[in-house]
Amino acid sequence: MTTKCERCDAALKFDFRRWLLSGFLVAFWATIVASGVAAADRPNILFIFTDDHALNAISAYGGPLAGVAPTPNLDRIAGEGMRFDNCLVTNSICGPSRAVILTGKYSHLNGFRSNGDTFDGSQRTVPKLLRKAGYQTAIVGKWHLKSTPTGFDHFEVLRGQGQYYNPMLITNGEEVNHTGYTTDIITDRTIDWLESRDEEKPFFLMCQHKAPHGRWEPPLRHLTLFDDMEIPEPETLFDDYAGRSPAAANHEMGIADHIGDHRLMLKYSSRFTPEQFKVFDGYFRPRNEAFLKANLTGKERTRWHYQRYIKNYLRCVRAVDENVGRLLDYLDSNGLADDTVVLYSSDQGFWLGEHGWFDKRWIYEESLHMPFLVRWPGVVEPGSVNEDLVSNIDFAETFLAIAGEEYPTDMQGRSLLPVLKGNTPANWRKTFYYHYYEAGGHGVPIHFGVTDGRYKLVRFPDDKLDAWEFFDLKNDPQEMQSEYDNPEYSERITAMNQELSRLRRELGVSDGDRQ
Repeated sequence: MTTKCERCDAALKFDFRRWLLSGFLVAFWATIVASGVAAADRPNILFIFTDDHALNAISAYGGPLAGVAPTPNLDRIAGEGMRFDNCLVTNSICGPSRAVILTGKYSHLNGFRSNGDTFDGSQRTVPKLLRKAGYQTAIVGKWHLKSTPTGFDHFEVLRGQGQYYNPMLITNGEEVNHTGYTTDIITDRTIDWLESRDEEKPFFLMCQHKAPHGRWEPPLRHLTLFDDMEIPEPETLFDDYAGRSPAAANHEMGIADHIGDHRLMLKYSSRFTPEQFKVFDGYFRPRNEAFLKANLTGKERTRWHYQRYIKNYLRCVRAVDENVGRLLDYLDSNGLADDTVVLYSSDQGFWLGEHGWFDKRWIYEESLHMPFLVRWPGVVEPGSVNEDLVSNIDFAETFLAIAGEEYPTDMQGRSLLPVLKGNTPANWRKTFYYHYYEAGGHGVPIHFGVTDGRYKLVRFPDDKLDAWEFFDLKNDPQEMQSEYDNPEYSERITAMNQELSRLRRELGVSDGDRQ
């Protein structure tokens, strides 16, 4: 016989068990829902990166070549996302820019000041942090940091600069040879990795092309592209460098005198198959012979150099754009487009004949500005344009913020997440610090400086040069005349000099840091 108290005890025990079970189920479903939200908030990240791609060679930026050499697939990213008009590089040269992107730190702190350095792969990098956060990480293409890539579940990278035809890719430590055009092959290998990835994890994928870095060997399918036209010359093709410090006049990157036979395709750099060589040489050899026979001099020779250079450069860009289109199409056809943030950039700007130059390095505008396009469906307003001062120093922080991760406080940039959402913080940077360290490369001396987008102050600290320049970019957008000695700008120059000193202190640049 069960007593009343025993029945009450049983009821109490039942209710307690039911309460426990109910609480467990609530917690269980809360965890499931929360994980679902977390997954939705952790999109894939596809970072497409090129080498030496000037803004003026992307038609979305509306430069002088937009109507001549359109880039419809890059324009698609801009049209479906955000175009950044003031993305500035911290150090305008290939390897250092890549090191900044990996670390979120300026060159003097990440240890990679010039292309002669070797990247310290033991330091904290964004792929390591994303992998720790549950992302599958991979890099395919150009690495250019000498050391073995770290932080990646998978890597396939060119040794050094690589070549335009038949590349060897160091694949997870083993050398693998490929036959074909390198821009196409890097895309092939990127898609192959996407096909074989762990679909249970979000991915962080860096697809990094050699192109359009010199020496510019176009794909066979584009050898005759632009043959029927003369590409418009930049207004400053025959710049005499008057009105500035001696720095610019001492350059060794002139299209007239320094570009060289390999960059002009009078000599070739790649190792071709016989079939490839027959077509490639069959195009260039008769044209080269005609040029040599003509024995051009002066401005006519410079003009021929420019046309040969710019056409080959733009032919390489055309292949890049086609392969960007292949990746966008892959995302579409595999249901990945809505869940993938696509970012496009290049390691710095580039000279397309402005001031008579090729190459990069300078703090001057065409070299300082990087292309930067971001598409993020549902987050970034299609067709939006941003004018804020942003930089490759912000990329690592932005990758982490996209993944919902905090970024380390010793990183020196800021997340672009609010900017991408159209809500630039009130305290966003108003000035930007630049520092180039590779003394003598193409005749460009060490220099550093500050810009606010309107004014620019530049310091050349070399003892033999010991010069300053100051530009009013509104009145002199092509930077033809330094106003450093103009008393009308003295107050502005003083203010910019104070800001330069402040930024150097804030960023931890020592007063003696010239090398």
